[in-house]
Amino acid sequence: MGERFKGFGRWIFAGAVLVLAVVLAAAFYWRYDILRTTLDPKVPFQTYEPPPAPDYAKPAAWALLPGTGTKGPADVFFVHPTSYDGGRDWNAPYDQPKAARDLARVMLPNYAEPFARSGRVFAPHYRQASLYTLLTLRDDARDARRFAYDDVQRAFRYFLGHYNNGRPIVLVGVEQGGVLAARLLNEEIAAEPALRDRLVGVYLIETVVPADPYGPGAPVPACAARDQAGCVVAWASLLDGDFQQAQELATRSLVWSDSDELVTLEGRAPLCVNPLLGAQTEIRAPARLNLGAANATGLEWGSRPALLKRQVWAQCENGLLHTGRPKATSLRESGSWTDRRKVDGFNLFWADIEADVQVRIAALKRRPRP
Repeated sequence: MGERFKGFGRWIFAGAVLVLAVVLAAAFYWRYDILRTTLDPKVPFQTYEPPPAPDYAKPAAWALLPGTGTKGPADVFFVHPTSYDGGRDWNAPYDQPKAARDLARVMLPNYAEPFARSGRVFAPHYRQASLYTLLTLRDDARDARRFAYDDVQRAFRYFLGHYNNGRPIVLVGVEQGGVLAARLLNEEIAAEPALRDRLVGVYLIETVVPADPYGPGAPVPACAARDQAGCVVAWASLLDGDFQQAQELATRSLVWSDSDELVTLEGRAPLCVNPLLGAQTEIRAPARLNLGAANATGLEWGSRPALLKRQVWAQCENGLLHTGRPKATSLRESGSWTDRRKVDGFNLFWADIEADVQVRIAALKRRPRP
């Protein structure tokens, strides 16, 4: 009898182990769906009560607000990328502590600091759409991203009315911030000749935008040469051979329609201006042209990172920027699942951006005054 119970117990134990293995395997297989679900606010955007709006007359509403003694010929308006994971909110409180730390520690030193030598950098806080809105094509997510634009537009108008005073302008947006900056370009700059006349350039970094609105003859065209001012530099990069990411960028990226709705590309070609060449071209730029990549994460504002030269080649292909694998391990994807779905915590083209904007400032200065 004892042996029979021992055998029965072994069967129970084996069955439990099998069930546990199946559960763990299923959890691993669907882990991304599970993690994505934890970020879902689980409330329709139409009934969602957003956090209070920032007051751009107050310094607390700005991640970067330069002092009067800041040097440089231009003003840079910087729209930051996603730094808020999500969970309860579709749109982050503009002063959400963790998102603000991520912005200060990762986003600003890697993507705003390359513009610091060119002038004053203004970076508004705004009620950014959560990371979850970048992981789904739901209408609620699109509504949240449209909502974020209203803050950015108010900040830009306040910047023009209270800080800019007619100085040359550099408009910069990264990832989600690049999509919002693209709409600013369409609504606030392209339609206003006075702003276009003092536009150094528009940098839409790691941002998918359709190429056709920026063709030759457009109010603000894509940059055809490095010494051209008043044009658009845009790219979304991927490691060469990453076909899954190429497919996702081409099919799941949301862009503005003519009626200011967020829609997929629907077969339209994205805009790609090679940051190593400063021009819209499919010529492959060799790694020797890479002036310096940097991992500036953790550096204080105003600190210049160690530049790593000749790290990657880059080539525009089918509207996306293909790059080689960086040689330095500090320039490779790392962090949590949510970190890896935000913009990288390093910048492969840190020094290239810095040099590019200064050349375009000089080109603007050479223009005859209207």
